Amino acid sequence: MRIVFMGTPDFAVPSLQKLLDAGHEIAGVFCQPDKPQGRGHKLVPPPVKVLAQEQGLPVFQPKGLRNAEAQEQLRALKPELIVVAAYGKILPLEVLELPPHGCINVHGSLLPKYRGAGPIQWSLLNGETVTGITTMRMAEGIDTGDMLLKAEIPIGENETAGELFDRLAQLGGEVLLQTLEELKAGRLNPVKQEESEATYAPMLSKELSMLDFSRRAQELHNQVRGLSPWPCAETLLQGRRLKVYRSEIVSLTGGGVPGTLLDAGDFVVQCGEGQIRLTEVQFEGSRRMPGGDFLRGKRLSAGEVLG
Repeated sequence: MRIVFMGTPDFAVPSLQKLLDAGHEIAGVFCQPDKPQGRGHKLVPPPVKVLAQEQGLPVFQPKGLRNAEAQEQLRALKPELIVVAAYGKILPLEVLELPPHGCINVHGSLLPKYRGAGPIQWSLLNGETVTGITTMRMAEGIDTGDMLLKAEIPIGENETAGELFDRLAQLGGEVLLQTLEELKAGRLNPVKQEESEATYAPMLSKELSMLDFSRRAQELHNQVRGLSPWPCAETLLQGRRLKVYRSEIVSLTGGGVPGTLLDAGDFVVQCGEGQIRLTEVQFEGSRRMPGGDFLRGKRLSAGEVLG
């Protein structure tokens, strides 16, 4: 089957690699344009482009798919199927209807929960214990198409969004291959999503970062996990920003003054209810390090208040 692949970030790389390893014909790869990064604002290609070029595949990077030039490029490739994984652009109806076998999307949640751009992070922010991958036939709405296959995985108690992202990316490639096998065999049974069960997972922003220690320990722990590695949870310590990349729950019960450092040798902080341990942090102007190492270097005293 002649496939056009559309994807941009690391999440999409395993899906493209699995298609290549399985011998599928990739007619072309669409991804978002290179973006400037770092102090020098050097243009950096997205991960999918890097893989595609290594494999000698034609790469297209239109700003959008609604313009005539991009659609003509796509038609010229004569795809029988379009596979999409975290492309980052909306596919207009003209594109959705182009390939005979339609467009299949690899989505990082158990639909209809967590439609949108941030399903992995929001599953952690909301304290989910199970998530997974859903493949679906794409429709005009945002992640509203009929579901094809699903695969579930448990979420680790201290797992971060970055770690879950990597696991789901690999699982996505596996479920995609299964979906194409079922499609080829004519065994796919699309299932409509139940709209009453749908939730939305918008893009993250730095406005979500600040920790409010008057909240419960479980909520703060979920915030740290869901925002790591970006935009990253943070608090204030002695008037300077302290990023928190990892945490652990010490207790879900017990009160005290929120934000209080309870032990100068162990980075345990009092929450509105319960306590959490900050296990990986980065102080403003410094490097990331274990919370215990930070305390030893900073020489804080018990009773110091964060926030």
